[in-house]
Amino acid sequence: MRPHPRHILTFTLFVCLVGSCITAYSQELSKNLPGKKLSIRKAKGAITLDGKLDEADWQEAQVANDFFLNYPVDTTHAEFQTEARVTFDDHQFYVSFVCHDNSIPDVVQSLRRDYDFDTNDNMGVFIGPYNDAINGFYFLVTPYGVQHEGTIAAGGADGDGGYNATWDNKWYSKVVKYEDKWIAELAIPFKSFRYKSNVEEWNITFLRYDLKRNRISSWIATPIQFIPASFAYSGKLVWEDKPPHHTTNISVIPFVAGGASQDRTTDPVTKNSELQVGMDAKIAVTPSLNLDLTVNPDFSQVEVDRQVINLTRFEFQFPERRQFFLENNDLFERMGFPEARPFFSRRIGLARDTSGNIVKIPIAYGARLSGSLSRKWRISMLNMQTKEKQSIGLPGQNFTVAAIQRNFWAQSNIQFSFVNKQSLTVGESDTLKYFNKDLWMRKWNGNDTVRQLNKYNRVAAVDIEMRSKDNTWYSSLFYNHSFDDLNQSKNQAAGGAITYTKRNVNLSGGANFIQRNFNAEVGYVPSKGVYPGIVNFFVSGQGTMYPKGKPVINHGPYLDAQASTLPGGLVTDQLLNVGYYFNFLNTSMLQFTYNGTYQRLTNSFNPIDDEKFTSYQTGEEYTWNNATAFFASDQRKLFRYNLETTIGQFYNGNNVNVNGEVNYRYQPYGSISVRFDYNDLRLPMRYGKEKLFIVSPRMDLTFTHKLFLTTFVQYNTVADNVNLNARFQWRYKPASDFFVVYTENYLLQTFASKSRALVFKFTYWLNI
Repeated sequence: MRPHPRHILTFTLFVCLVGSCITAYSQELSKNLPGKKLSIRKAKGAITLDGKLDEADWQEAQVANDFFLNYPVDTTHAEFQTEARVTFDDHQFYVSFVCHDNSIPDVVQSLRRDYDFDTNDNMGVFIGPYNDAINGFYFLVTPYGVQHEGTIAAGGADGDGGYNATWDNKWYSKVVKYEDKWIAELAIPFKSFRYKSNVEEWNITFLRYDLKRNRISSWIATPIQFIPASFAYSGKLVWEDKPPHHTTNISVIPFVAGGASQDRTTDPVTKNSELQVGMDAKIAVTPSLNLDLTVNPDFSQVEVDRQVINLTRFEFQFPERRQFFLENNDLFERMGFPEARPFFSRRIGLARDTSGNIVKIPIAYGARLSGSLSRKWRISMLNMQTKEKQSIGLPGQNFTVAAIQRNFWAQSNIQFSFVNKQSLTVGESDTLKYFNKDLWMRKWNGNDTVRQLNKYNRVAAVDIEMRSKDNTWYSSLFYNHSFDDLNQSKNQAAGGAITYTKRNVNLSGGANFIQRNFNAEVGYVPSKGVYPGIVNFFVSGQGTMYPKGKPVINHGPYLDAQASTLPGGLVTDQLLNVGYYFNFLNTSMLQFTYNGTYQRLTNSFNPIDDEKFTSYQTGEEYTWNNATAFFASDQRKLFRYNLETTIGQFYNGNNVNVNGEVNYRYQPYGSISVRFDYNDLRLPMRYGKEKLFIVSPRMDLTFTHKLFLTTFVQYNTVADNVNLNARFQWRYKPASDFFVVYTENYLLQTFASKSRALVFKFTYWLNI
């Protein structure tokens, strides 16, 4: 009996369905899923960094392979695969990579250490040696052998705050390029990072950023909406042989610095010269707890701030660039919300003089104890002592910050913090001697405020972060309470936020309040002095669609809405941004945004110049709308650029803003770039009509892996100044440097010199 055609069709469909299910199931099994084990054994022989992997220990090591794509798609294996291996001896943790490739030229910006991740082909290992899925370290190399290392916080799920590249330490690497691959070997001394020797497993993953093809792949398959280096999507490094136990680990980094300067705005010209000696030290109290010390620190080698045009009522938050404050600072910088940060390290050793210029305050000493007490507990404590600066009316001051964190659930924690600023030897008779505005605050007195000398300021804080095991849900809560001898009430700030992330949508929202007398003098509170207390609300959302065809990888709409009210409910600010974005396969990006703004002013100000033009007055209301377009070109090209323009209303007038950057790289020896920001402000006559702009050309040369020269010029019509900063660095040994920095300021109209300085700094890293 012959089967009926309909039965044949049914059977065929059934076979196809079962086959497709088996195929999908097999593909799912081929993924390396979170928690996958990777064994590590102690090396029996010596490991030589030569890019050959011909040692028996490398041949016998378990291989981490089958790398899966995370971007531009997350549904298949990487076309060009990677192999990772690990081993160790009594002194070093070894990692090797075999990165299969072809003849397409690699993309690197320069030979400078600690390069930008997004603009270089690179390969790296991400380790969590506490096995808490929250904290760790990463080590990266480019195909040209350039190193980049840093610390991981918040499980690596936070792209902006989860990775800190300022951490600097000794480690070694060798990269060799072949026709069909490049091989890297890393030797990381156990003394160079903190770990727990009694933990049997570490979090570990490997990530390859293949910029030349716009591909990101990782050992553990990670959904496209998440960062593939995060510990939620990591494997487990299983120690079949135990890592070495704690031994004496002390590093001393003495330095000598000096220089000469001239102030040519005085008559006669003021000349100064100085020679300074100081020291940093790193002491491993335990393998997971470190004590950092600094005596008479010098930061003369730190790159100057990038100048900005600030047309808002709020203080601009310049980033911290001093390494001592940036290393291991995640417990400090994550306190509070952006609207109320109890601690901002730039308040230490930097202050404004009577003209509003930022000047250096000499620091006598500093100490920081940070690290892990156990799998669940972490601490960080900092104490800094500054010297008196009579020229700007500041006494010697002591700053203390302490934080203790308790981990719970998969990737969650609660943190208790305390910040203290104490002005030393300040009495009531010193009000004329110590006149700096940072010492004075406004005390509420009935219906008015009066300025009084404030001898101390303290803030107690509680922060809770909760994150689901797969990073889909994230929530954050904070509570701050300030203390001083002037105000005893309405001195609190608190808030909460929640974020939901899936493949096609990202939603977040929250609220916070800052009371009238909340005072965090060592923190960053942008609303301070602008509002008599404030309540903020915010929501945002983004949709993401993934078309199958080229050239668009993904695109979608986004929305950002904010509102602020006074404690009584009066609305003072509303902001609505609605837009659409496109990410292209060639790494370029296009974005359009509509911006709507409402303000009811709570203080008088003029966005151009309060002294030159009429100010907008307290209580006045303004509503305006404008539109923004942004485009970033192919980031893999030798010549690349990004351009943004905003056109439309601004308060009761109009503004045309054009800003961006053009960059040309001479691979791999450096790049030349020009940043610019132009504003054509056309307000009613008495409020001002001005063309404000900053042009900042920069030349970054890397002659070798050890010799670097950066020349940076900033032409600023707002500050009526031209600044030149040239910085030479010779890394003659790992973590040991010689710097020469030249700075000069010129008059904008005539380019006559106003001031100049030439400084040098010599550091040497010594392990004891």
